[in-house]
Formats: sequence, structure tokens, C-alpha cells
Amino acid sequence: MCGILGIVAGEGSHVNQLLYDGLLVLQHRGQDAAGIVTSDGEKLHRRKSAGLVSDVFYKRHMKYLVGHMGIGHVRYPTAGTSSIAEAQPFYVNSPYGITLAHNGNLTNATELRAKVADIGRHLNTSSDSEMLLNIFAAALGDSKRMKIDKANYIDVEDIFSAVDAVHEHCVGGYAVVSLIVGVGVLGFRDPNGIRPLIIGRRDGEKGDEWIIASESVALTTLGFEKVRDVEPGEAVFISPGGHFFNRKSDGNAVHSPCIFEYVYFARPDSTIDGVSVHEARRNMGVALAERILEEIPAEEIDVVIPVPDSGRISALALAERLGVSYREGFVKNRYVGRTFLMPGQAIRKDSVRKKLNPIAKEFEGRSVLLVDDSIVRGNTSRKIVEMARDAGAAKVFFASAAPPVCHANVYGIDMPAASELIATSKSREEISAWIGCDKIFYQRLDDLVAACMLGENPPPRFDASCFDGDYVVGKITESYLAELEAMRHDDVKQKRAALAEGQSGNGR
Repeated sequence: MCGILGIVAGEGSHVNQLLYDGLLVLQHRGQDAAGIVTSDGEKLHRRKSAGLVSDVFYKRHMKYLVGHMGIGHVRYPTAGTSSIAEAQPFYVNSPYGITLAHNGNLTNATELRAKVADIGRHLNTSSDSEMLLNIFAAALGDSKRMKIDKANYIDVEDIFSAVDAVHEHCVGGYAVVSLIVGVGVLGFRDPNGIRPLIIGRRDGEKGDEWIIASESVALTTLGFEKVRDVEPGEAVFISPGGHFFNRKSDGNAVHSPCIFEYVYFARPDSTIDGVSVHEARRNMGVALAERILEEIPAEEIDVVIPVPDSGRISALALAERLGVSYREGFVKNRYVGRTFLMPGQAIRKDSVRKKLNPIAKEFEGRSVLLVDDSIVRGNTSRKIVEMARDAGAAKVFFASAAPPVCHANVYGIDMPAASELIATSKSREEISAWIGCDKIFYQRLDDLVAACMLGENPPPRFDASCFDGDYVVGKITESYLAELEAMRHDDVKQKRAALAEGQSGNGR
């Protein structure tokens, strides 16, 4: 999962600070690397490196990142490695000079790599994002009509045709922002709308100013008003003067946003495809409470305690429905990264204790219901249950606001290898015993979907493939899943991370 951002301000302005602040807001979407590219109309200015936004950009970098147009990216790797070379945005100089940032994953990367070689373009990394960039650039380079005349008129149809070529050749989930030197900023989304993208606008001193971002929270934080989500298969383009163009590609794909955005990844103060993440998580909590009441009476639970932060909203709604006291039982160290995103099981296990510390008084002698957003490997859940018991809990129940995660995610979320998912090899009772709780409760998938069916025009369906194995696009074969398994296993990731660290010289 990654966060992407594109901004066009009034000519003579500088978007470097807006991009920096926007990436800080989107930092939860990726902690592996960050990058910003800006343009003053003639040149590109770029800074990218491994690490958090605050670690990558210093004052000297910000002074260099001049220009009234720019794009930004925060990353964690779903394909390729964690090396600095794979940090985005990527750049090609032909045609025109194009830089691009991508959120998602392409499921036909092997075929794309061969195609990029066939058309005579070179790849510097193993990233599918660089493949997508080259497909787009090659299609744009084939155009004979794209010109910018003295009146600054842009024939955007050539740009949109190049996006059509991406839709034709690239399979999977993707949301993209791209900056073309002297031409403008482009954003587009895969035909199924699996990965999110939203447009905002505000009045500037020199006309309309525009933003394209992964989540609406970036818009509101930077003072832009939400215009709408980019539609599935749609491309939007903003010229240097702030003129807005758009076109939606033809096709019969069904809008299928990733439901795990609402479960875990997106910030609760975001709205994605018209669905409030906060409200969806409250609904998850209510539905989960009904599920629990089918098995035990509320009187068996003394207190509901969330696993911060993403389990908090569901836990509060669940406690209200059960009529049980809601208490904060864990203090979170906010200077430790999200454990789901950390490479290597040893690092992940060690970080749980550093990230969460129990308040003993909230556990002593009580029957506690712990509520988390999901259970993936189960290692974090096991540590949390252990902490609750060490703090004196008489009983520990554990509830997941999501169904069992049983399948690999192939559209841009770096789920573990399928063999590492606890629900693929263990029954509910076995999971309960393994993590050490007295009883475990899972959300039902139909209840999760119903919880996210919000707004005036909710999506007709969601991609819930990590729960049900129903992949909405692409031929997801057993051989592809086996390849993914080999690439995502923790042992392999640790070896890649060690190699990348050695190549980088342990420095920036």
C-alpha cells in the first residue's frame, strides 16, 4: 500500500510545502520510502529516499523543490525490494520528461517486463510501477498530435489515449499521479477502482488550484474542498494554468474498491468512494456485537478494550451495543511504526511490546473483550492476549472486526504469504487456543460488506479477495499465487532487506 499526491497551484507559487504536509498526512499508507518531484514549467526537481517523510526531507531539500506543480509518494513495497532505487516517483526523459507515482500492484508484471523490453525501453528496477510508467510513456511517445502552442493549448486527448494504453496492457489495482514537464499533472485509476483516488479544488490568488490524493484527509488538511472521487477507469488532467480535463475509458468493469481500506488502511477521518471510513468502522462494531451475542451473553464481559488505533472505533460501537463498559487499556507509543508494515517477523514481534503497554488496573480480575481491526498472522494478537493476562485479566475474549484473512492480496496490500496467514491452516478453535484467548469472534463477510454500504451511491461491490479468494480482475492462477508466496515469505523479505541495506551503505 502506498500514498500518492499531486498538486497544481497558481503560477509563481511553490507546492513543496503542500506536498510535504500532504505526505505527512498520508504517512500511514507507507513508511518505507518517500519522494517529491516538482516543476517550474521547464525543469523537474526531485528528492526521494528511504525512510519517513520527516527523515527524507530537510530544509535544504525543500529549498531545491521549487515550482507550482508537483507529485509525491509514500511507499512500502508490495513488489520488488526496499532499496532506495525503488523509492518513487520514477522518471523517464522520453517523451517530454515524465515522472510518476503509483499505488497498487500489477498482476501481469512478468508479461509487462517482456513487453517493455520488446518496445525498446529500459527498466532500472524490479518495480511494477516503473513498468507502468514505461507503458504510459511509450504510448504517449507514439502520439504525433500532442503539442503545446503559444496560447498554452493542450491536446489532452493524446494523454488520455496513453492512459487507455495503460488500461489495455496493465492488469491489477492501481491509482496513479504523473507530472509531465511543461504540460501538467495527470491522475488516473484502474477500471475497477480497486485503489482509491480523490480530487479537490480551492480558489487561489491566480485561479483554481487542484489536488489529487489517495485519501480525502489530505484535501481537508491542506485546505482543499472535495470535488469527487476519480471514477473507475477515469483519467483527470490539470494544466499549468489550472484548467481541468477528464475522460473515462470505455469498458464493462464493475466498480470494486478494496474493502481492506475501510477495515485497516485508510484514516478514519477519510471518505473513500463516498463511504465514511469512520462510519463504516462503527457499523463493523455494531455487527460484530450482534455476532458475539449469538454465542455469549453480554453479562460475561466486564469491559471492552480496543487494540489501538484502528480497532478503537469498532470497539466503541460494539461496547455501546452490548451495554458494556468501554475502557482504554493500552497506551500506544506513537513513535513506533505500524507493525503490519514492518519487514521481518522478528522485528514485528519485538515491536509489539515496544508499541503497546497495558494499564494493569483496567485488566485486573476482569473478563476482558479485546477488539482489533483484523487478525492476519496472529502473532500480534498472541502478544496482546499475553499482555492482558500478565496484567491480571481473569478471562480474555478476542474479537476481529474483519472476517478471517485466508488469501493473498494481489492488488496492492502487502499481505503475508498465504502459508503465514493463521486462518489458512487453523480452525477458529485452534486460532483461539494458539493466541491464548478464552474465545475468539470473527466478523461475517456479509456483515462487513453491509457495514461499508454507505452514502448516496455506494459501490456495487467490494474487492474482498483476502477474505473470500474472489479476485475481481486478472487471471490469478495457482502458479501466480505460488510465485507471490515465494516473494512475500518473511524469510525472503529479510534476505532482501539485508541485501538492500548492504547496497545502501546504511546511510542516506
